Amino acid sequence: MFEVIGNWFKRHFSDPQVVMLAVLLLVGFLVVIYFGEMLTPVLASLVIAYLLEGLIGMMQRHGVPRLVAVWAAFLLFIIALLFLLLGMVPLLSAQVAQFVHELPRMITTGQEAIMRLPERYPDFINQQQLADLLNSLRAEIATAAQGLLAFSLSSITNIVTLVVYLVLLPLLVFFFLKDKQLILDWASSYLPQDRRLASSVWDEVNGQLSNYVRGKFWEILVVGLISYITFETMGLQYAMLLGALVGLSVIVPYIGAAVVTFPVAIIAFFQWGTGNEFIYLMVAYGVIQALDGNVLVPLLFSEAVNLHPIAIIVAVLVFGGLWGIWGVFFAIPLATLVKAVLTAWPRATADMAASPE
Repeated sequence: MFEVIGNWFKRHFSDPQVVMLAVLLLVGFLVVIYFGEMLTPVLASLVIAYLLEGLIGMMQRHGVPRLVAVWAAFLLFIIALLFLLLGMVPLLSAQVAQFVHELPRMITTGQEAIMRLPERYPDFINQQQLADLLNSLRAEIATAAQGLLAFSLSSITNIVTLVVYLVLLPLLVFFFLKDKQLILDWASSYLPQDRRLASSVWDEVNGQLSNYVRGKFWEILVVGLISYITFETMGLQYAMLLGALVGLSVIVPYIGAAVVTFPVAIIAFFQWGTGNEFIYLMVAYGVIQALDGNVLVPLLFSEAVNLHPIAIIVAVLVFGGLWGIWGVFFAIPLATLVKAVLTAWPRATADMAASPE
């Protein structure tokens, strides 16, 4: 047994480049696992800087000096951040407060509708089943209320943390952009000169990552905006809140669109019942999802992510469980990283075995 393990280890880790790649992956994984929460502003700043780097590169290709391009991209980021904080957040907060205020009425209406189920469908549900269902619903509502109370009690700490992050985030983004080459040179100085395997893996992942992150950003923005305009035009309550939810749902492939259907349908049902307005809204929502999957995604993601749907779902579950919303957002690039490593690893060892001594 030990001889088999030893032979496998020698076969796969006798190449220094393979060892270096394995160490880099292990160190990165451990840093995110154990220090991810502490380094949240740094990780978020890296993501934003990565997004802005595409804009900076485009300006540089048109002859704009890098420093000027950095300042222009940074100012656009600050304007977008201020618009989000001063424009979008207050409106979303008002709609959330309105929804919380209306929630007791919705619950009462829902209970009345549920109480009539045994009369309408006596062959499918009886009084005992109805009682069990209502008890389960009450327990879930009580749990949600306790969670909301705990969140409100810790809101002061959360607000202080948010303020600190809002100060740190722009500073970190600016310095990541301004001193990009300096930071890369500093990090490279600690790596071996011969790092072909790691560079090969990074080149493949970087192509997928840049396409995915920027494409996903625009997908969230476009889907959320179109959903908001549609809901507002049709007179649906909480249009901005639901539009934001639909936009964010595209972060989770396959699952997000199905999950966010429930709040859209529930709000529409309590507002209109099962009348024509409800049907028209659900048809419009279905059209938005169809256009997103069949038009917007192929248009934005020019470099197809060559992953099986099962691999994508497993990646969402695994990385989402490890790193929360960030893990969900980067599930596909991380799965691409795993695929790139698995593809490069045997090729590297095969090349090593075939190369003359």
